[in-house]
Amino acid sequence: MAKDGSDGRMKRKAYEKELAKLQVELCHLQDYVKANKLRVIVLFEGRDAAGKGGTIKAITEKVSPRVFRTVALPAPSDREKTQLFFQRYMQQFPAGGEIVIFDRSWYNRAGVEYVMGFCTPAEHERFLTLCPQMEKYIIDGGIMLIKIWLEVGMDEQERRFKARIDDPVRQWKLSPMDLESFRRWYDYSRARDLMLKKTNTRDAPWYIVRSDDKRKARLNCIAHILGAIPYKRIRKDKVKLPQRADKGRYNDQTSLKGMNFVAERY
Repeated sequence: MAKDGSDGRMKRKAYEKELAKLQVELCHLQDYVKANKLRVIVLFEGRDAAGKGGTIKAITEKVSPRVFRTVALPAPSDREKTQLFFQRYMQQFPAGGEIVIFDRSWYNRAGVEYVMGFCTPAEHERFLTLCPQMEKYIIDGGIMLIKIWLEVGMDEQERRFKARIDDPVRQWKLSPMDLESFRRWYDYSRARDLMLKKTNTRDAPWYIVRSDDKRKARLNCIAHILGAIPYKRIRKDKVKLPQRADKGRYNDQTSLKGMNFVAERY
């Protein structure tokens, strides 16, 4: 088992070793899902800076985007605001042989929309009532649904926000909405508690992952997904490169003479 660092956090070397093993298994899972036309939804929710993006990147880094498809919808357009609430999410649901990963999902209504006043109290209450029914409909239709909540602590969230402020390549992650969510910590806590109470069902249970240690959280999420989807390794024929045909052979580099090449600065 991987060892922790002196502060209790997993060391990078140990993390990368374990991640490599799990990513191999994700490739085997991918083959099985594709061969058996399975349809899977994995949705990630959690506070801002809980580690959703990094976890999804670790999952999708070594697999095909044609099988593992990530969905991160922007704010609804004026047209989408007039549709059924679930409509724009259902348009992204998997076909056979796909795993769709939602980086935030329809649970926006139970979180940011509710806390920030983007929906009415009646719309929020209606969502919490109908959501379990909708998810049962999804599951009864043959789609596997895995719901993961990443739980980051107050101090760790603050540390990550401050790191974003000081890092020019991560400042884009810090929006005015993030800053407001930081201020309203306890409002989001109450919204989380109510959401979990109303939507943690036998058909579609929530699984909570503590994410103060990002590396452990990523590994635990991947291990959970692998355990939640029964799969077997697909036997494959060994790949052998064919010989290149000599017919029509010519110097295909000379033919590029005079074309525009990017300057070799490195």
